[in-house]
Amino acid sequence: MSALRLKKGASRKSAYDLRDPNTDVIESHTLAVVVDNEAGVLARVIGLFSGRGYNIDSLTVAEIDHTGHRSRITIVTTGTPAVIEQIKAQLGRIVPVHEVHDLTVEGTSVERELALFKVAGDGEKRVEALRLADIFRANVVDSTLTSFIFEITGTPEKIDAFAELMRPLGLVSLARTGVAALSRGDAPLT
Repeated sequence: MSALRLKKGASRKSAYDLRDPNTDVIESHTLAVVVDNEAGVLARVIGLFSGRGYNIDSLTVAEIDHTGHRSRITIVTTGTPAVIEQIKAQLGRIVPVHEVHDLTVEGTSVERELALFKVAGDGEKRVEALRLADIFRANVVDSTLTSFIFEITGTPEKIDAFAELMRPLGLVSLARTGVAALSRGDAPLT
């Protein structure tokens, strides 16, 4: 195998990134969008996704500035790098949108999700569910003689892992909030 022979300044990309930029690599990205807190803004943002056939894996919305009437929409979506860039550009053109940040590429971020699990069972399955909940640091928020409701907070992967372990133990239903994320360190994102 021959060595790469790149002239100095011949390429703006790192020699270590040897992926073909034209391949269709599907990536997951977390976008933080600061918008005006007014009627119809969420519908316009979601309409952008549905109108172009983009999928939303997770969506959370909350007001972040009461006096400035601003909300933050956190969206987890998947697509090729070109599709993600197109989504960010189109979001930025919507009038009530103030900022669009791609937390996946702007540096490290902290992502968390809250989930509630209802697990029904008795005997050994009940004991095993409690033991696993302790390992995953899930809290029991409701208990009857036949079921538990567990509350767990963590990364989406942690929530998925807990769900897989609870299924054979009697998982009845599951409710998830969606991902909330913030940039780590001194990043200026609100």
